[in-house]
Amino acid sequence: MTQTLEIVELGDPVLRQIAKPVKDCNTPEIQTLIDDMLIQVKKARGVGLAAPQVGVPLRLFIVAPSPKSHRYPNTTLEEGLVVINPTIKSITNKKTSDWEGCLSVPGIRGLVSRKCHIEVSYTNRLNEQVTQEFDSFVARIFLHENDHLDGIIFLDRLANNKDIMTDNYYFDMMEQLEAKEGN
Repeated sequence: MTQTLEIVELGDPVLRQIAKPVKDCNTPEIQTLIDDMLIQVKKARGVGLAAPQVGVPLRLFIVAPSPKSHRYPNTTLEEGLVVINPTIKSITNKKTSDWEGCLSVPGIRGLVSRKCHIEVSYTNRLNEQVTQEFDSFVARIFLHENDHLDGIIFLDRLANNKDIMTDNYYFDMMEQLEAKEGN
């Protein structure tokens, strides 16, 4: 039976814990958690959601950018990806900086530098081992959500605390950039 999950916010101690591995992804409790998280990430209009963000300290997250989203037009992943017990390997040392937000840190954006291209291994919800490569925005989401499993918030990754702005300012800035590109 699905339930409505609450997203915990910065200050909740679960966000700073190192999450425990999922021992058996076939249990009804884990499958229900996955279903509930898939519902919650869409409801919150997020692009990812980690189990610690809903108060569950397990190594599980969802990567779910909507390719039709005006907010995130550069996505390449059609459906939500369920990631259990991930490991990450860099493909390149090249990094890019971009603005990130977080459902657990509402109203704030920060400029974060992350690897551009990664190879990941994880278990999916069918208990299959998967290895994939991601780049650009999907790699950024994957790394951001994986950080939650290690008790790291995107604000911890800022090079300078001057690289923070409110969502309102960020969306105004994006609209101005889109207007310039449209001309």
